[in-house]
Amino acid sequence: MVAASQTTDEQISALTAHTWSPQPAPAKWVHGVLEEAVQKNSFLASLRRRMFEQTGTRLLDWIDHFALPVDDSALAELNQVGYEPDTSVPKVRAWTHSLGLFPRVRIHVGKSRQVFLKVEAVADFIAAQNLGNVAIQGVDLASVRRARVAHENGVEVWVLERHGSLAFEPVLDEAVPLAAIAKHSEAFQQRRREFDDAADGFALASQLADAAIVELGRDRACELFFAAERDYWQRRNRAGQIQRARQETLGLGWANHDHHTYRSSRAQFCRLIAFLEKLGFQLRERFYAGREAGWGAQVLEHRVTGVTIFADVDLSPEEVSQDFSHEPLPPREELGTVGLWCELHGEAFLQAGMHHLECQFDFNATVDQLDAVEILTMPPFTDLPYLRQAFTRGEIWPVNPKRVERLLAEKRITSDQAQQFLSNGAIGSHLEILQRDDGYKGFNQRGINEIISATDPRRAASM
Repeated sequence: MVAASQTTDEQISALTAHTWSPQPAPAKWVHGVLEEAVQKNSFLASLRRRMFEQTGTRLLDWIDHFALPVDDSALAELNQVGYEPDTSVPKVRAWTHSLGLFPRVRIHVGKSRQVFLKVEAVADFIAAQNLGNVAIQGVDLASVRRARVAHENGVEVWVLERHGSLAFEPVLDEAVPLAAIAKHSEAFQQRRREFDDAADGFALASQLADAAIVELGRDRACELFFAAERDYWQRRNRAGQIQRARQETLGLGWANHDHHTYRSSRAQFCRLIAFLEKLGFQLRERFYAGREAGWGAQVLEHRVTGVTIFADVDLSPEEVSQDFSHEPLPPREELGTVGLWCELHGEAFLQAGMHHLECQFDFNATVDQLDAVEILTMPPFTDLPYLRQAFTRGEIWPVNPKRVERLLAEKRITSDQAQQFLSNGAIGSHLEILQRDDGYKGFNQRGINEIISATDPRRAASM
């Protein structure tokens, strides 16, 4: 480990180096297979148009996987564009791409190409599309459920829902523990979030997770937990409510989620990471926004559920060189943007809820469509050929006077800021609009720093 006194800008850059890059070759392959399917299947073509017009989303971002016949000529190109054998599902010939966000590909017995769309609930999609008489494979709340909703000109369209499983097909005789699922889903939905000591809140959540893991397994427990987290965030975010309703007109749900962002105090950051690792998350890249910014982040990914976490915390340059996700961060007097947000609203893991949910969209379409219903978007903080990102205007939440009084007494805010927070509240949560191209899987560190600065409650108060 690099000693604190030796941490230079060059060393920080090395520690936070990102390995993700655009992947145009596999992106071209995916676009080609999808476009050919759209041209041959009128249902898929109509759905793509309706997704764009009614939800601001792209058909591409809803693809779970392709299933191709064994003699399909497109299979010969997979190795050339970087796809690798996928061994996650026994006895299935399949491929995945480890360097970007791309649909998996598998072989199936048959002559048609199959396009599988990911949705939160197959039954909701069928109802929203007024399809009727469509057979669903897999019992209610099975690990995998799917249904074929269209078949035309050698192209089949399927919808698929997952609950903590990477399997391609449902187990038709699966014994689904419905009572246990209902019990633990309700426990996560109703978990207590207000505590005098935040550590007690993490301890309770950990107990709930342990109980769910014992009965349902780690991956199913993770899926249930984040369904509850999105619900809690949505209840406190009008942009999320409106966008969710738009996506529900087509029966899609939040299956286009990209990442979930938590803001954490320094005191609780290791507890947040420990909880996520309990659910099966693995650490990915770390972020540091620079000496002047004063915050960092750890990215985590859950391979089975597809949930990605961006965990923010106030951080000094010297601390980037340590394992700040596991080694406790000592208290300090100065509050950065992240720490102040937590002091005003509480931990994102507890009473505040997530700072933002980010989903994949057609960037321009979503910005324009939300603007038409009076959901305004802040200027983009990333505008690259392969990545575009912007927050909707933040929800303004009232601030508990006791929190303001304590911060003022500790001289962590000024009297003017205290009055502004008491009178006008402070920025709470956002919906993030993101468009990824060429399978780019990373984040824009410089752009993120700019938007973190722009959403600092003190900056809003001074304005």
